[in-house]
Amino acid sequence: MASSAAYSQHDRIAEKALTFFEELLRDYPRDFAVRLWDGSRLDPEPGRPTRCTLGINRPGALRRLFQPANHAALGEAYIYGDVDIQGDVEALFPLVPYLLNLKMGKARQLRLAALLWGMPSTATRRTGRTPVKLEGELHSRKRDRQAVAYHYNVSNDFFRLFLDRRMVYSCAYFESPDLTLEEAQERKLDYICRKLRLKAGEQLLDIGCGWGALVMHAAAHYGVRSLGITLSEPQAELANQLIREAGLQDLCGVEVRDYRELDQPESFDKLVSVGMIEHVGETMLPTYFEQAFKLLKPGGVFMNHGIARAVWTETHDRPTFIDRYVFPDGDMVPIGIVLRQAALCGFEIRDVENLREHYTLTLRHWVKNLEDRASRARQITDESTYRTWRLYMAGSAYFFDTGRLNLYQTVLAKPREGKSGLPLTRADWYS
Repeated sequence: MASSAAYSQHDRIAEKALTFFEELLRDYPRDFAVRLWDGSRLDPEPGRPTRCTLGINRPGALRRLFQPANHAALGEAYIYGDVDIQGDVEALFPLVPYLLNLKMGKARQLRLAALLWGMPSTATRRTGRTPVKLEGELHSRKRDRQAVAYHYNVSNDFFRLFLDRRMVYSCAYFESPDLTLEEAQERKLDYICRKLRLKAGEQLLDIGCGWGALVMHAAAHYGVRSLGITLSEPQAELANQLIREAGLQDLCGVEVRDYRELDQPESFDKLVSVGMIEHVGETMLPTYFEQAFKLLKPGGVFMNHGIARAVWTETHDRPTFIDRYVFPDGDMVPIGIVLRQAALCGFEIRDVENLREHYTLTLRHWVKNLEDRASRARQITDESTYRTWRLYMAGSAYFFDTGRLNLYQTVLAKPREGKSGLPLTRADWYS
């Protein structure tokens, strides 16, 4: 008798949960399904394909999922297994702005609240990847090293699973959407070198060089002497191994250095930074550009490649899932603020190009590669780490696709006696 009563109670909870989703999503053009722990389902709208299925594995997950004060709730529920996402993860992300901007009357609010608070409340079972814990002042050298280590020191072998063979962890350049990831990343490396107009014998500094793909390309194809710096020791170790294997150790190398530690005024003909400025922080932009200006020779060029959020996107006063589990202390600043700080530090802005569609394509390649190697990813790391990267990369693809995030390549010049020394046109970039 007790077991029958327990089953009946369990059944009623699932019924309430399904009613909650039906009420919440009644006006949403749904192209995904919802599956509850008992197998009951809410299918997509008639005539729409099922792009993905959101599986609710435990009754206690619902209240946590829809807590308005917790911007990390959905991500945490997924990475710790309270929910599953089968199919195209990106299909769920349009739901987030819809719910954030949803206007409803008091009666509907009360109905949803009653259904939600009728759900049981249980704690999430956290195993594997844990939220970041950083010490020290924001963007201090000590804290920046901790933040970089949290993301990049997961495992070189893990990153190999979804990146191209050069391990380029930044936006590729697709002259056509039909290009492979390998082809698009090679074109990106060469496109940057052409924007910098590298010449044999020049000194190049790559700030935030990752696994060294760009310094190797510049050395091998342009005869440039290249130094890359990173805060990740595993990155530097592998980068130097790859450099030695390519026989390029006399032309390039990678060091574990903070960009603020370099004391080599006017030592570099060209500077480049790819995917680094997102870690700098708005308050540190003057320091970042002042240091770059100091390191660059007069007549030199600095190509800065980085993500910027659209000015119309909202900011959050509480940590998001990305803040807590992916890129701690990351700060994606609107491009206008970035350009103003560069100009205030003495740089002349010569070119600004937005490649956000290219990043959408890049991220979709990465997500597919990771999903195709899911078993190996779980072996190298754990289930929660695999889920973290799958979710964050699919979400990022959506944010770039909808213009919430942008990817800018900015060419900055340090004039010599008022002369930039640059050609009148960009024709040589495309020849």
